[in-house]
Amino acid sequence: MEQDTVEFEELAQGFREDYDRIVGQVGRVIVGLEQVVEEVMICLLCGGHALLEGVPGLGKTLLVRTFAQAMDLQFSRIQFTPDLMPADIIGTNIVVTDESGSRAFQFQRGPIFGNIILADEINRATPKTQSAVLEAMQEQTVSVARRRYELPRPFFVLATQNPLEMEGTYPLPEAQLDRFMFKVHVPSPKLAELMAILDRTTGSEIPSAEKVVSGPRLEQMQQLVRQVLVASHVKEYIGRVVLATHPGSGWATESVNKFVRYGSSPRGAQAIILAAKALALREGRANISFADARRVVAASLRHRLILSFEGQAEGVEPDAIITQVVEALPEAEVA
Repeated sequence: MEQDTVEFEELAQGFREDYDRIVGQVGRVIVGLEQVVEEVMICLLCGGHALLEGVPGLGKTLLVRTFAQAMDLQFSRIQFTPDLMPADIIGTNIVVTDESGSRAFQFQRGPIFGNIILADEINRATPKTQSAVLEAMQEQTVSVARRRYELPRPFFVLATQNPLEMEGTYPLPEAQLDRFMFKVHVPSPKLAELMAILDRTTGSEIPSAEKVVSGPRLEQMQQLVRQVLVASHVKEYIGRVVLATHPGSGWATESVNKFVRYGSSPRGAQAIILAAKALALREGRANISFADARRVVAASLRHRLILSFEGQAEGVEPDAIITQVVEALPEAEVA
């Protein structure tokens, strides 16, 4: 037992060092956004996908590109536009002619075949094109002409989207939103951060990130995250939090019953547990705590709550509902 503890402590120490090296390289380019960087990093360590939302010009695209630069992974960017077609993403069969003059179909791979996929402004494409990434995100395969093609491993989709109130946007379908582990809010910079951004971007030298972690090492870190333990009472608490987002459940708050039409799917609970494991390992712990779970609840559930008509009409924010749920729900079930 003591030997296992020492081995875990050594692995956790290596995990923390590589975690800090990646975040340090991202910090060379990105000013502020500490919580955003942490949440994207958690998604990468859990093998999940992240949806980054914010107005244009806040550095969402630069953030994703910088993460790719800090890791030895194949980076691919897809700029979503209203005229983008599914074949532009996953690829298509083309006719090729060999030296003998024979013709045959050959699959030409699209930009989805990469390790880190930046789906830039994903909500500017039509729903038909948006749905083309569903199978890739969930199954890590694509199907063309009744044939399936495996995508490279590891595989992440880091999508950016503009707020839905902006012109020329199409809301993502609920089924596609549920595929994202986190929905990350990207805030506007404060004055001091804006000054630092101007210094970095208008000078003679533009900072860039260096590769500090390889693809195989990232997969080792992902496997280590999954080895973190979850006590039954913490798991049960997370289950109650997710069920509390369902109107009519025994744990639902007044705001949930009034403003929510559908609550989170089981993927919300999976996201909370995996993210809490990454946080615990970052702190050198072999078990997740209630605090770990509460820290990632909002990012895990905010895109999984479907508001009722009344909730939409009153402009209720899912984060406010989630905060009330967490504050009202005790850690231990009262007998």
